[in-house]
Amino acid sequence: MNIQNPIQSHTAIFSRRQSVEQVEEGEVLSPKFDADGLIGCVTTDAVTGDVLMLGYMNSEALTLTIATGEAHYWSRSRKTLWRKGAVSGLVQKVEELRIDDDQDAVWLRVSVNGSGASCHVGYRSCFYRRLPVGQTPGPDLRLSFTESGKTFDPLQVYGDAPNPTVL
Repeated sequence: MNIQNPIQSHTAIFSRRQSVEQVEEGEVLSPKFDADGLIGCVTTDAVTGDVLMLGYMNSEALTLTIATGEAHYWSRSRKTLWRKGAVSGLVQKVEELRIDDDQDAVWLRVSVNGSGASCHVGYRSCFYRRLPVGQTPGPDLRLSFTESGKTFDPLQVYGDAPNPTVL
């Protein structure tokens, strides 16, 4: 694989899944992408362990992440490949990349330059609200904020770039 052009052969770098033993106990990368060609990716801060975001990768995003050491994802709402920080400058440098036991989920431990934030809304983590546990779900259930404020102003960072949140 040519690191200068990592997408050149991205589908060829993953081995075919041949046995449960190979997938669960082997040393061969054989990721299982879902019916849409995606694999879930949990991203945490390499120092604090805080969950920053949950994203999805297609084969190309996983290949680019491995090859470049920077997090790449597949945007389900925009239907496009994106490098985290391409617009905001909040690049996620991969410190460690793990895959789970049946190779259908990825865990990235990252450091983020700049403000250390990863959320397009301006918070450090995309998980900036808490749900109460032990209450009956319904319209009266209220979320509480876990962060005291935004880390950056999204309008200043993203300008007129389209918001990826889909209603």
